Amino acid sequence: MFRLDADKPCHFCDGLTRRDFLHAGSLAFLGLTLPDFFALKSFGAVDPKKDTNCIFLMLVGGPSQIDTWDMKPNAPAEIRGPYKPIPTNVDGIQICEIFPRMAKHADKYSLIRSVYHTAAAVHDTGHQMMQTGRLFQGGIEYPNIGSVLAKLRGPKGDVPPNVLMPHPIGNTGGNMPHGQTAGFLGKAFDPFVLNADPSDPKFRVPDMLPPDYIAGLRVDRRRSWRDEIGKSVAYFETNQDAKLMDSTFNQAYTLMSSARAREAFELAQEPEEVRKRYGMNRFGQGCLLARRLIERDVRYVTVNMFETVFNEITWDIHGSAPFSPISCYRDLIGPMFDNAFTSLLEDLSDRGLLDSTLVVATGEFGRTPKINPAGGRDHWPACWTMIMGGGGVKGGTVVGASDDIGGAPKDRPVTSQEVAATIFHALGIGLEIELPGPQGRPFPVVDRGVQMITELV
Repeated sequence: MFRLDADKPCHFCDGLTRRDFLHAGSLAFLGLTLPDFFALKSFGAVDPKKDTNCIFLMLVGGPSQIDTWDMKPNAPAEIRGPYKPIPTNVDGIQICEIFPRMAKHADKYSLIRSVYHTAAAVHDTGHQMMQTGRLFQGGIEYPNIGSVLAKLRGPKGDVPPNVLMPHPIGNTGGNMPHGQTAGFLGKAFDPFVLNADPSDPKFRVPDMLPPDYIAGLRVDRRRSWRDEIGKSVAYFETNQDAKLMDSTFNQAYTLMSSARAREAFELAQEPEEVRKRYGMNRFGQGCLLARRLIERDVRYVTVNMFETVFNEITWDIHGSAPFSPISCYRDLIGPMFDNAFTSLLEDLSDRGLLDSTLVVATGEFGRTPKINPAGGRDHWPACWTMIMGGGGVKGGTVVGASDDIGGAPKDRPVTSQEVAATIFHALGIGLEIELPGPQGRPFPVVDRGVQMITELV
């Protein structure tokens, strides 16, 4: 981050500190130059006729497939768990009773009941794979899908192309990256991070200067900001991470000074009844804010439902502290997701935005079919259910099936790369495009031969 009113450079133990270094905005929304864009367009990487956006709901903790969207009512009690299935508005599709509102809109989304991966059963690996398509290996950090979109399409207007809220995923036990940055694409394409709780009555975005701050600056100082920045940056120019292009400064100033950009984050403009419909909690208000951002030209929004799995009620239902009991799905987590997700679909549909906005909801893995001695379920990457709706994806469809206990795909197994390919396709990004990787090595957005989930298209 740049602090545009700083009088002197600062020294940091790691070479940079974002908050002091760029107070006015984020480096996360540098777009392509026009020559870059037209080169990609001619290559077929970017479909100019498709301008689809995406809201990615990261259900941190790993929802149990059996207690949510792939219930097994005929299985033994230690498998089927405490909840009952209810019908939806689509014949033949049932989901858990903890989602009564969601059940009325099954025609707007599809369930993929055979997602799996074979990496270690830890949160971090699942976060990587579901948000980038790949497992990080050999020191290579792959870019988040939103960062790829920011690289290939750039921003629309004054708002950043890629926003993450409320905070990045924190400690989930593995001490590994979570796949929410631009990885090898570089920090210029990292998401703009909200770093604030939108359900807080005093909510404000820390890295955007308020209008009264801007109005209070003298005109002559505004005109000399570039010189002030140049003095501060000179100290860091030997650091590879700090080689910033002139367009960075323009983008930072644009976000800070744009009334439209600031207005996008003004949740207080929403009627009280709308805010309550989403849920007056961090996730509910995050989904509402995501809708506002999409309406105002942000291309990709990630909403982390939780930031950790420790000492907080989450989807991570091991059954004993510091994790969550299975009863929390009925008492807290289910209603929280039901209200936020359903309100988001309703609003996007009512405002004519659902066809142009892909909504994805997934955890990093599922839960063990058998309830453990603590009364909960443990990590299970062998099979789980995720949700996709809008953005040209078919609604009212079930892709794949799990076995009788929800422990493994019975048919049509789906990998994280197929999920990524489906999202890229919806966003108009050709699967053949190569990204510039470390040491100039090209990386395709998905591995050669990987196809989208054609049943959804």
